Amino acid sequence: MLTGIHFLLTYTCNLECDHCFLHCSPWARGTFTIDQVEQVLDEAAGIDTMQWIFFEGGEPWLYFPLLEAGLTYARRKGFKTGVVTNAYGAISRRDARLWLEPMLKAGLNYLSVSDDQFHYGEAQETPAAIALAVARELGLDTDSISIDPPRVFDEPTTSGDKGQPVIGGGARFRGRAVDKLTAGLPRRPWETLCECPDEDLAAPSRVHIDAFGNVHICQGISMGNMWQTPLSVLDRNYKPEEHLICGPLLRGGPAELARVLGFEPDEGYVDECHLCYLVRKARLSALSQHLGPQQVYGLD
Repeated sequence: MLTGIHFLLTYTCNLECDHCFLHCSPWARGTFTIDQVEQVLDEAAGIDTMQWIFFEGGEPWLYFPLLEAGLTYARRKGFKTGVVTNAYGAISRRDARLWLEPMLKAGLNYLSVSDDQFHYGEAQETPAAIALAVARELGLDTDSISIDPPRVFDEPTTSGDKGQPVIGGGARFRGRAVDKLTAGLPRRPWETLCECPDEDLAAPSRVHIDAFGNVHICQGISMGNMWQTPLSVLDRNYKPEEHLICGPLLRGGPAELARVLGFEPDEGYVDECHLCYLVRKARLSALSQHLGPQQVYGLD
C-alpha cells in the first residue's frame, strides 16, 4: 500500500552534518540520471495507491536541472510533489526566488527546509530562513525541519520525582550521529530495546530509492533493488515477517535482531536506532541483499 516515494536524488551534499544518518558529504557518490528518475516514476504510475513524490538527498539543489526535470515529469504523471533541501542557494530574497519560482512552475506542492544548528550554526538570517519566507510569499506550502544537538533531561514520574533520563533534540542515533553525537549520553540496557519506534516495517507507506536502485524500507534496510526487480513486484512480494532484518525487528526490536544475527552487544546503547544501526553495519557484507548501500554505513 505504498503512497509515497522519496528519491534520494543524490548522496552528495554541500554540508557534512554530524547528525546525518546517510553519511552525506561533498565527497559522497550516488546521483540519479534523468533516465533513472523517469524509470522510477513510470513504475510508480503503475501503483494505484501512489500519491506523493519527494526529492531529497543529500542536497537535491546541487543538481537543480535534474530536480526541475523530475518535478515536471512527476506532475505529468499526476503526482503531488515535495522537496527537502537546506536551501543553501537562497543567500538573498532575490536569489531565493531564482530557485523557488522554477520549482513552482515545474509543479512543486510542498517545500521542507532544514534550518538548525547542524546546518547553519548560530546564524540568524540563514538561507533556509530566507527560503521559507519567500516560499510563503509565493503561496507555497512549506515548513522547516529543525534538529537540535542532543540534550539530556529527567522525565518526571507520576509522583513528580525525577525519572529515567530522556534525550531530546530530535536526532536519530544512526549513521554519522553514532560516531559524532553519542559520547557522554546515558545508555539503556540492550535487552530493553525491544521495538522499532520510528518505522512501520509491517506496512510501510513510503520508501526511499537511491541511484543504486536500493528500495529502502528504513534507510539502510532494503526491500530489494528496482534496477533488478520492478518496484511494483517488490512492493507486492514484500513479506515483512520473512525479511531477514524486518522480521526480527518486528518480533522483538533491535535486541532480537542482535540475537538472531549473532551480534555481541555492549552493555548499553543510547536508543533503539543506535543498537539497530550497529548490528546492521556489522553484518553488512554478509547480508548485502537486505542491507546497503555501503554509503549509508559510512563505508564507501
